[in-house]
Amino acid sequence: MSNDPLLQPYQLKHLTLKNRFMITSHEPAYPEDGMPKERYRAYHVERAKAGVALTMTAGSASVARDSPPVFNNILAWKDEVVGHMKALTDACHDEGCAVMIQLTHLGRRTRWDKADWLPVVSPSHEREASHRAFPKKLEDWDISRIIEDYVDAAERMKAAGLDGVEIQAYGHLMDQFWSPLTNDLEGDYGGSLDNRLRFTFDVLQAIRERCGDGFLVGVRYTGDEDLPGGLTKEDGLSISHKLRDSGLVDFLNVVKGHIDTDPGLTDVIPIQGMRNAPHLDFAGEIRAATQFPTFHAAKIPDVATARHAIASGKLDMVGMTRAQMADPHLVRKVMEGREDDIRPCVGANYCLDRIYQGGMALCLHNPSTGREIEQPHAIAKAESKKRVTIVGAGPGGMEAARVAAERGHEVNVFEAADAPGGQIRLTALQERRREMMSIIAWRYDQCVKMGVNFHFNVFADADDVVATTPDEVIVATGGLPHTEVLGEGNNLVVSSWDILSGDVAPGKNVLVFDDAGDHAGLQAADLISERDGRVEIVTPDRSFAPEVMAMNLVPYMRNLQKRDTVFTVTWRLKSVAREGNRLKALLGSDYGDMTRERIVDQVVVNHGTRPLDDLYFDLKPKSRNLGEVDYEALVAGEEQAVERNADGAFRLFRIGDAVSARNTHAAIYDALRLTRCF
Repeated sequence: MSNDPLLQPYQLKHLTLKNRFMITSHEPAYPEDGMPKERYRAYHVERAKAGVALTMTAGSASVARDSPPVFNNILAWKDEVVGHMKALTDACHDEGCAVMIQLTHLGRRTRWDKADWLPVVSPSHEREASHRAFPKKLEDWDISRIIEDYVDAAERMKAAGLDGVEIQAYGHLMDQFWSPLTNDLEGDYGGSLDNRLRFTFDVLQAIRERCGDGFLVGVRYTGDEDLPGGLTKEDGLSISHKLRDSGLVDFLNVVKGHIDTDPGLTDVIPIQGMRNAPHLDFAGEIRAATQFPTFHAAKIPDVATARHAIASGKLDMVGMTRAQMADPHLVRKVMEGREDDIRPCVGANYCLDRIYQGGMALCLHNPSTGREIEQPHAIAKAESKKRVTIVGAGPGGMEAARVAAERGHEVNVFEAADAPGGQIRLTALQERRREMMSIIAWRYDQCVKMGVNFHFNVFADADDVVATTPDEVIVATGGLPHTEVLGEGNNLVVSSWDILSGDVAPGKNVLVFDDAGDHAGLQAADLISERDGRVEIVTPDRSFAPEVMAMNLVPYMRNLQKRDTVFTVTWRLKSVAREGNRLKALLGSDYGDMTRERIVDQVVVNHGTRPLDDLYFDLKPKSRNLGEVDYEALVAGEEQAVERNADGAFRLFRIGDAVSARNTHAAIYDALRLTRCF
């Protein structure tokens, strides 16, 4: 028996949880037609097989037709959900993993122009900033109807064999009843705190009556909205005691903050550069005050912090949800004493930010997450050993090296720099994004363990590659900044990379022209403003930095808005000319022939990269496939079999930005699905 606090069983009423690891409720947006089908099931089962004790499906499965998801959630109000949830639950139970689901009515946290175009409802007419819908104030018949919707959904989950349900009460309808900021009802459901809680207790009582005491029920709620006029910490303690004393709930799952704005959501679910486990002590206070089963998750990315949370008695079950998106085998590695092999969550929040833009949740540096069926996490050994040569040790090149080594091949990696990293080394120079370097560090450690041969400080040419007598060659040389976007004055601008690397000192009055909309432009602006520069960010887009996405934008905005920064959208930099010892920037518009001028001392252009592909084209005539990729085979996970040159000695491929400017996930995904078939 292990003495590790994380590996001790926990008794939750009648249910024995085999350890203290859980996956808290979250919606990866994998449902099909609102149902948790094969992809959704495979995602949860992968983590159940690895040993997690409890998986909480759905970040807010909708209980009612007038609670339409704003992204791809489970529709718990449909009877057909039972069969799909039963298949998922049975598969997880077979692995000794308990299963619950979070149920909710979104209230005002959705839109009226989704699904059936029904009015959004809430206990007041106050609009939520994030989703912008002005709600209908609930009538008595709405309240009765929605209580019944909750109970019907819970009964469906009991029929599907789940161990229990969790009711969501932060930012959604439940909390909209609780908070004085969003409840101006009169009568039984408005006014005093007890009246504002009445709807919740009516729902809980009705679920108990329908589903019985043997079906576990909990509440995930905010214990402090941290918002002027909202629920206070004292309110949260009072609510916690009322929930415990009601006899209607079996556990508390505590969060802190509010989610009605992007900054609020980001404080509840912190991203990279923000403090780890910022609300753990708060959750511990709730547990100490109530002496009641308490769960919690909020940027607990590492096992040491999770272990402290349990050992110190702050929590009974610890959520490491994003960490287990990055490494679904985290629990198994802890049990096997292989914590140094855990793929770290870097807090990039590619997972959450993507779902709010209508995509699936994907991990920035684990492309198998969400693709468990077509891209399994386990890498099978190859039937025969090959020699694989990779040029470039950025994220794509390092993933290619790792996967090729896992396959059992002999791997050589050439890198012009003195260490691996590529563009990530540049990104991680900024303190707020230093966690990104773990993407490289983890792969490098894995490669070293498997005997990959690294050749640093070598600007490899075709002869260097050929000298390794490779069977497979991957060019992962990345790209270089492209700044020649002007009609005149290209020689007068610098790139965002110039600023970030320190090759060019930031100016004092700077125009940043961001036509790529990614992190590099905002990072450059952030660095310039940090050095007391006045910055104007200009973009031809109707919003700036669209590739950065909502939650990642928050730390930048907190920095830039408190400094001397101006944001100018829908204007395009046309030309730059000298004017004395300064620069005159001419702005034009895609909407007409309007122009504006700016006098500045520095112009920074962020326009993505162009492939650094000379080596690829030098090698192309020497290759068997002449660089051609069979896309059908690539997507199907099959070996590349293109033969175009009988005299070729090797097959040649390029990945990542050596193909075109994309992002870290694309480079790593390129590498995984190509190399796993070598």
